[in-house]
Amino acid sequence: MQLTKYGHSCVRIAHDGAVLVIDPGGFTEPAALDGVDAVLITHEHFDHIDVDTLGDALAKRATVTVHTHASVLPKLAGLGGVVTAVEPGDTFAAAGMRIQAYGGWHAEIHPEIPRVPNLGFLVNDQVYHPGDSFDVPEGVQVDTLFVPVSAPWLKLSEAVDFVRAVGPRRAFALHDALLSDAGHTVTDANMSKLSGCEYARLEPGTLVH
Repeated sequence: MQLTKYGHSCVRIAHDGAVLVIDPGGFTEPAALDGVDAVLITHEHFDHIDVDTLGDALAKRATVTVHTHASVLPKLAGLGGVVTAVEPGDTFAAAGMRIQAYGGWHAEIHPEIPRVPNLGFLVNDQVYHPGDSFDVPEGVQVDTLFVPVSAPWLKLSEAVDFVRAVGPRRAFALHDALLSDAGHTVTDANMSKLSGCEYARLEPGTLVH
């Protein structure tokens, strides 16, 4: 699989000629959706789903499928019948890849802010994208983990503990658009030192295998 990290929480995965994109949101470059075959959306927040950009991409490729929690469907009502509801525990195929859904709820931002449903997605038993959560995919040996590193709902120690709990071979920064250059430097240094695995932050558009 070829993995490309785009802005903030967007990850593009290419495998066997097909393209899967996870969380193309408001901080994501539209190019992330070029040639897309399937889209996974972890939850309803704007930084994980840009409805207008997604609609433009679907207009160019009529066969695209979208998979997300049922709570997100009202936001995607204008996209027709291409959207499929997913629940935690579901296993399905998207862009020819095997997807397992985990989690259930967005991490708490504040007790006065209602939590929304959130899904984590495991792709081909190898790559895990947790959305806005630290839900661990139990009983799975994850090869590549995308770990949220900056948000109103997290602190660095939680990101470190999440990586340690999952135990991947490598981890890449996710949910990182809110950090300044100085913030990236501090976060990257601490995550590299403490996470217990190979760790890196990828600039938008960077491709890895």
